[in-house]
Amino acid sequence: MFESLTSKLDAVLKKFKGRGILTEKDLDEGLREVRLALLEADVNFRVVKSFIEKVKERAMGREVMESLSPGQQVVKVVYEELCSVMGEKGKGIPLVPNPPTVIMLAGLQGSGKTTTAGKLARMFRQDGRKALLVAADIRRPAAVRQLEVLGEGLKVPVFTPGAGKDAVAVCREGVEYGQKYGHDVVILDTAGRLHIDEDLMKELVSIKDKVRPHEILLVVDAMTGQDAVNIATHFNGALDITGVILTKLDGDARGGAVLSIRQVTGKPIRLLGMGEKLDQLEPFFPDRMASRILGMGDVLSLIEKAERTYSLEEVENLKGNLKGNNFTLEDFRTQLKQMKKLGSLVDLIAMIPGGSRMLQKAGGDIPEDGLKHVEAIMNSMTLRERRDHTIIDGSRRRRIAKGSGTRVEEVNRLLKQFLQTRKMVKSLAGGKGKFSMMQKARSLFS
Repeated sequence: MFESLTSKLDAVLKKFKGRGILTEKDLDEGLREVRLALLEADVNFRVVKSFIEKVKERAMGREVMESLSPGQQVVKVVYEELCSVMGEKGKGIPLVPNPPTVIMLAGLQGSGKTTTAGKLARMFRQDGRKALLVAADIRRPAAVRQLEVLGEGLKVPVFTPGAGKDAVAVCREGVEYGQKYGHDVVILDTAGRLHIDEDLMKELVSIKDKVRPHEILLVVDAMTGQDAVNIATHFNGALDITGVILTKLDGDARGGAVLSIRQVTGKPIRLLGMGEKLDQLEPFFPDRMASRILGMGDVLSLIEKAERTYSLEEVENLKGNLKGNNFTLEDFRTQLKQMKKLGSLVDLIAMIPGGSRMLQKAGGDIPEDGLKHVEAIMNSMTLRERRDHTIIDGSRRRRIAKGSGTRVEEVNRLLKQFLQTRKMVKSLAGGKGKFSMMQKARSLFS
C-alpha cells in the first residue's frame, strides 16, 4: 500500500533528519521533492498546493528553525499536516435511537458496493446488531443473487425485489420490512454504472427522497486515484453524501484518493476496505494512515488485528506455557497458523516501524515459501517431537527432512529459530489481565 509514495517521502525526509542546521533553501529543495512525490501519487493538485504552503509556513517558524533538531521537527510538521489533510478519525457508522438505521450505499459499478454491503452486515452482526440487506441493484445481471449468496454465508437476511418493482419501491419496502421485523440496521445495495450518467443520479436521488436514509455512503475504488476524487465530487453534489468508504486500499500503490477525498469533498472517510474477504473492513484513523505513508508503520492496527484473531483463552494458554517454560514446537506451529490469519507477511512487515524500508531492500516483496517450508517441517514431526524438541536427534532430523521435502540443514535452522523465539517471547508473558502482552506493546506506541 502506497509503496511508491512511501519510498519517495522516506528518501526526502531522511535528508531533513540528517541536517543539524536547516536553511530556507534546504527547506524549499526538500518540499519541491515532496510536491513532486505527491503529484506523482495522483494527489489532487489543489490539495498538494495547500499542503506544501502549510508545511512551509510552520517549518519556517521559530519553533522549528531554532530547535536543536530542525530536521526532525520538519518531519513532525509533515506528519501532522498529513493527518490534517485526511480529516478527523473515522466515526464508523452511528446508529439512530429509533431503529432501524438506514444506510444507503452508492457508487459506480465495480467499486465493490455489494461486497461492502456484506462487510457492513458482518460488522454489525459481530456487534450483536440485527442487520438486513436490501438488494436494490435490479439492473446488473446476478447482482441480487450475489447479495443472496453473501447473506447466506453471513446468516443475514436479504430482502429481494418482487416482480416488476423498481429500485425506489424495493428500497422503500425493504425499510418497511426492517421496521416490521425489528432489524437494527437496513443496508441498501443500490445500482451502479460504469460511468456517471443522468439516469443513475435520478434513480439515486429518488431513493434518497422517498426513503430518507440516515447515512448515504459513497463506495469508491481507491485504485482509481484522481478519478476517485472526481467521482466523489459528482456524487456529493447530487446526493450530499455523509461519508466515504474507500475499497481496494490494499492494492493502492499511489495514495492519491485517501489523501485527496476529505479535503476536496469536505466529507469524512468512514471505513477502509483492505481486501476481498468479508472481515477486511477497518475504521479509518488519519494518524495511523499518515504513519504508514511516511514509512513509520502502524503498530496499533497490527495489535488490534492480533486482538481480533486471538481469543482470550488462547492468549492465557500461551502465557501459561511461556511462564512455565513449556512453549513447545506445537505452540510454535499454532502461532504460525494464527499469524497467517492476520494477512500476508508483506502487509504485516509494512505495519512495523521501519518495515517499509526492509521491504524496499528486499525488492518490495518477501517470498513466503520460507513459512511454507517451516510449516512442512513441523507437520512432518510427530506430536511427541513437537511437544518435546529435546528428543529430536540426528536420525529423527533426517527423517523429518525427508518427510517434509527439505534438507537437514533447514530442520536444524528451524530448531535454532524456535529456541531463539522461545527465549524472546518469554519476556512478554508477564502481567495480568486480558491481552496483557498486547497491551504492553500497545502502550509503547499509544
